[in-house]
Amino acid sequence: MKLSEFWFALASVILVFSLASADTVEHTFTVQNKAITRLCNERVIVTVNGLYPGPTLEVREGDAVIIHVVNKSPYNITIHWHGIFQLFSAWADGPEYVTQCGIRPQHSYTYKFNVIQQEGTVWWHAHASVLRATVHGAFIIHPRSGKLPFPKPYKHVPIILGDWYDGNVVDIYEHVLAAGDVRVSDAFTINGLPGDLFNCSKQQTYKLKLRQGKTYLLRMINAAFNNNLFFKIANHKFTVVALDASYIEHYVTDVITIAPGQTADVLLKADQPIGNYYMAATPYVVGQPSPLFDNTTTRGLVVYEGYKSSLRDSKPIMPLLPPFNATAIANAFFTNITSLVGAPHWVPVPLEVDERMLITISINLERCPKNGTCLGLFNQKFSASMNNESFTLPVGKGYSMLEASFYNVSGVYTTDFPDYPTQTFDFTSPKNALDLSRVFTTTKTTKVKKLKFNSTVEVVYQNTAILNAQSHPMHLHGFSFHILAQGFGNYDADRDRVKFNLVNPQIRNTIAVPAGGWAVIRFQANNPGMWFVHCHVDDHQLWGLNMAFEVESGPTDSTSLPPPPADLPKC
Repeated sequence: MKLSEFWFALASVILVFSLASADTVEHTFTVQNKAITRLCNERVIVTVNGLYPGPTLEVREGDAVIIHVVNKSPYNITIHWHGIFQLFSAWADGPEYVTQCGIRPQHSYTYKFNVIQQEGTVWWHAHASVLRATVHGAFIIHPRSGKLPFPKPYKHVPIILGDWYDGNVVDIYEHVLAAGDVRVSDAFTINGLPGDLFNCSKQQTYKLKLRQGKTYLLRMINAAFNNNLFFKIANHKFTVVALDASYIEHYVTDVITIAPGQTADVLLKADQPIGNYYMAATPYVVGQPSPLFDNTTTRGLVVYEGYKSSLRDSKPIMPLLPPFNATAIANAFFTNITSLVGAPHWVPVPLEVDERMLITISINLERCPKNGTCLGLFNQKFSASMNNESFTLPVGKGYSMLEASFYNVSGVYTTDFPDYPTQTFDFTSPKNALDLSRVFTTTKTTKVKKLKFNSTVEVVYQNTAILNAQSHPMHLHGFSFHILAQGFGNYDADRDRVKFNLVNPQIRNTIAVPAGGWAVIRFQANNPGMWFVHCHVDDHQLWGLNMAFEVESGPTDSTSLPPPPADLPKC
């Protein structure tokens, strides 16, 4: 028996015991329009239960979750439970046209799944169109035992970092995609509030009250559409204890770097003099001039109980934030952290590899349609690709990709996504940034990579400098993965494999592949289904920076994907 097979068998035993003591957590999500005011203007946004951000879900590991989604909005909607493994419940994963068709207006769908073998902070968000801009919320998984591998905090506080578009985000992006252009957000937000640096926003500033001497667990989520973010609190340090719902060796820092899609569990000790302090978030961006990203700062207030303002000291202390291109600070956070070996649900690195892939990540251009007006570079449309394949969802095919797989329907997708790029070159050299033979992508395709059940997969993500070198937060649905190594320049197996951490690497579901660099991940494909892989910068996702893994069912009923639920939405 391979070591990976042993761990899968052990996980199956744990699953049986978890379900035996599980509770059922049931909620209704009513998706509806709501008018709210931000940046001096009233705007109509899509919300869940009238909340922005949406409701926080709290469960215990092992619980069964039932969420009734009732769509009263004017748009198709799906919900993705970001970071939830969806073991043998791929029908509940949520990405539109991948695992299901959209829930149409005035229709509903019930998501049913078990939360197994994980604890910590994940999140949920819309996975149809661009609705996740306002349709998102925290998802907290408490340990079933009630025990944590760190001192019990006084309180748990979700901190959702997001952004705000001053208009109807669906209309904005319909125009952006038609014109092939870029649209920058108008503000960043903390728990939906932009803070007092923006017009009409002094009273829309998030406030966190602290009791001196107490320790708080900040459950941080980057829900921003397109930006990595730095986060600081003036005069305070953090102890990071988990990333993407996986425990880590405690890491002390005064700045958090968090990519879109990522989460972090962070201990904050109220150990400063009674007073008020600013918390603040600002973007980390490489490879883009400031007109092409939101170069603003959102801030909230941290106020100690007992603080009384006076004319002398009423101004809060502001943290010194890194410059937007502080790669050294971001890279230190992303690379200096290791997993907590032996922690609950920790899994060792599988050592035998069945599938190896090298996937290039590029920003490209797409030819402007005849008689069209395009506003991208060279009057073309922006595009994006992986191994020069620019992904398109199978809209209008009548089935989601998972349905097509389950029912063996042809014509929805193909299984020939390449294991390696079709051409090799100096991927990260700025000299190739405007090489027109590589700038333009091939035609749009819907290609997946087929995997045997329980196979071990190693992927090298190689960033390229085509057009510009950017950081890409790559998210894998249905699994967490080990990050074996990452670095800058072109990946070289002979040189870089010696850097692999096979003992205590980070375990993530979203990795920020460095701008002008590479990252190596490894995971075991022990969950049958159709699992989306995409950049969590939504501009890049919409341009085609996606693919999918089709994981076959195992040899028994207990290792096979069950049929779809009766109420699965139809295309």
